[in-house]
Amino acid sequence: MNGKHYYSSHDMDRYFNDPEYRKSFTSRKQRRTDRWYERYWKVLLVAGILIGGGGIFFMVHLFSGLPSLEQLENPRPELSTRVYSIDGEVLGRYFITNRSRVTLDEVPDELINALILMEDRKFYRHWGLDIDRVVKQTVKNIIDMRLRGGYSTISQQVARNLYLTQEFSVIRKLREALTAVQIERTYTKDEILEMYLNIAFFGRGTYGIASAAQMYFGKIPADLTLSESAMLIGLLPGPALYDPFNHPERAKSRRNLVLSIMLEQRALTEEQYREAREEEIFLRERDLYAFTGIAPHFVEHVRRQLARLSEQYGFDIYRDGLNVYTTLDSRMQKHANQAVEEHLGQYQERFDKRWNWNIRRGREILQIALDRHVRDYEDYRRANTPEARDSIRSALMNDTTFVKEVKRQTQQIETGFVAIDPKSGHILSMVGGSDLRATRYGLNRAIQIRRQSGSAFKPFVYTVAVDNGYAPAYELLNQPVVLQLADNQQWRPTNADGSFGGRNTMREGLARSINLIAVRTIMEIAPVSQVIQYARRMGISSHIPPYPSIALGTSELSPLEITSAYGVFANEGVYVEPIAILRIEDKDGNVIADYTPDRREVLSPETAYLMTDMLTDVIDGGTGIAARNFFNYPAAGKTGTTQDFADAWFIGYTPQIAAGVWVGFDDHRITFHDWSDGQGSRAAMPIWARFMKYVYEDRTIGMPVEYFKKPDGVVEVIICNDTKMIATEFCPSRSAEVFIRRIAPGTCDEHTSLRRDEERRQRGATSY
Repeated sequence: MNGKHYYSSHDMDRYFNDPEYRKSFTSRKQRRTDRWYERYWKVLLVAGILIGGGGIFFMVHLFSGLPSLEQLENPRPELSTRVYSIDGEVLGRYFITNRSRVTLDEVPDELINALILMEDRKFYRHWGLDIDRVVKQTVKNIIDMRLRGGYSTISQQVARNLYLTQEFSVIRKLREALTAVQIERTYTKDEILEMYLNIAFFGRGTYGIASAAQMYFGKIPADLTLSESAMLIGLLPGPALYDPFNHPERAKSRRNLVLSIMLEQRALTEEQYREAREEEIFLRERDLYAFTGIAPHFVEHVRRQLARLSEQYGFDIYRDGLNVYTTLDSRMQKHANQAVEEHLGQYQERFDKRWNWNIRRGREILQIALDRHVRDYEDYRRANTPEARDSIRSALMNDTTFVKEVKRQTQQIETGFVAIDPKSGHILSMVGGSDLRATRYGLNRAIQIRRQSGSAFKPFVYTVAVDNGYAPAYELLNQPVVLQLADNQQWRPTNADGSFGGRNTMREGLARSINLIAVRTIMEIAPVSQVIQYARRMGISSHIPPYPSIALGTSELSPLEITSAYGVFANEGVYVEPIAILRIEDKDGNVIADYTPDRREVLSPETAYLMTDMLTDVIDGGTGIAARNFFNYPAAGKTGTTQDFADAWFIGYTPQIAAGVWVGFDDHRITFHDWSDGQGSRAAMPIWARFMKYVYEDRTIGMPVEYFKKPDGVVEVIICNDTKMIATEFCPSRSAEVFIRRIAPGTCDEHTSLRRDEERRQRGATSY
């Protein structure tokens, strides 16, 4: 009946009165139980194995994520590498997390007290976990049906930041607790505090109290006031929420809360509390270079060098907290930035007014530029089909904002500037582009570009001539020449203004940048092969084609190499390789490597001085005379202007500084219009002159006025302008000139003889 058993009253009586009958029932139950076990024992076995295995797996998984004993005893937080200027300023950092290291002795006691009171009041009484807080927060989580934190001790926060991930989960909290206990067993309380202060996140990409103090107040931790310390500790629960730059009222309120808790816990007196609460907070000025630094291109140049050295020395520039001491002077860098901004700001506006995108050349350039920018557009690169790419291209081409930005970038005047100490080789300042707040990974036009140097190359030609025994007063024909080239083509160089005629000295040819004099020099007295050899010796590493046209600067050079080569003239014939890094130290101050530049004598002091004397005329009365509108100290230099006004140069130097400027466009098809804006003296020289003026007038630098030292082997004499020999009282036209003593000219006899002949005629003499 439906599978159920029904028993009568007779059966029930028999069950209680007949033992054998009861036994039969027990046997049937046992048999049923045995059959159940026989049927399900495998399931029970599997379940037991799964539960036991799961427990073992959970424990293995839990403990596998814990730090090893070696990691606990030797924690390695990611420390940012700091790059210092030669005058002690931090130029930049390399980091995954921006963190700097300090010892507990370098932190004010008030800040430590504030930290303990706000983050972990039982810090000195617990062994890694605050059980009371754990229980209370767990009950809250159960009631709210939410998994929340809020009960981590300082030791737990150290465990999380040093060894674990930032994810919030039960597993991570368990690991955090276990690791915190191990940390307490491994370190003293003060050591744990020190670790925490070096790894805590304070917002704005800063980790550690040292980075935070610098970011917000421009101070080291030891100089923080009580009010500033309270504000920084107040940031810890929510750095973005209480950011003093963006939310000053919130930050102030949070600071006051920290101070009031310190007062309540008797960590402050009433007077200290009142003074700190009323103290005005002065945040670090958020200047133009707050995040990129004043020398982003230089910092990137240093980073590239460190990356090459990292394999040799086995350091990690992003994690090891290195201290890199460089040659750059932050004061000079600011002057370089100012000079670039002032000149290019005016020059860009002037160029934009004259540039026309609607003419045929402009339209062609724009179309090429638009195509390039479309191909670089991220959505275009991700498109999988030709149809999708065509759609994106069409949309961009019709986007007026996109087209306007492409135009702006394409016609942007760019620059590469570098200043070097010619005696030490130290790179003193560097500007790699017109955008002084660009990311450090942009193109560095002071180093990475190669452009035709124009007339800025001419000094290398005249150097060979002088070293071959020809004085600055040596004359050459200023007449057209025709050179037969290897491919049956003819080269007919001309002067920039189209004029020619007569004869000119090498001094005049260099000062006035007369092309035909430079060409005659390389053809007659300074062979091409020798010019290339000298340029190599003086530090030019770029390829120089073996043709006479190099006399007019057809070779492509970088601003850094040509500037360091000019430094040979300033340094009495000695070439010093330019360097950027002086010393690399690890986080503990141990020297990993230090550097001194290679130096070699490549010219005689006499030749170097004669070239300097000639190049001084360029500034005092030649193509660079406009520099005297800014700078009236002893200086020498040379302008450079290339074909079609594509590149403008000025390389100049004083006895203490050699500096070079290139001005042009990233797109070679964009050029200046004509001589009015494309000359080196107009486009490039004002940056150099402004920089020199600001540096020499800066009292904090204290640059003394020095004059170029004339070697004993050089003599200065008065020569006859007609014969180029030492003048006598009878010479009608005379001027001063310098000669190497061993090849100085003799006395001019021609004018003396003519004067005597005239006197005899007047006396009626009939014979001589």
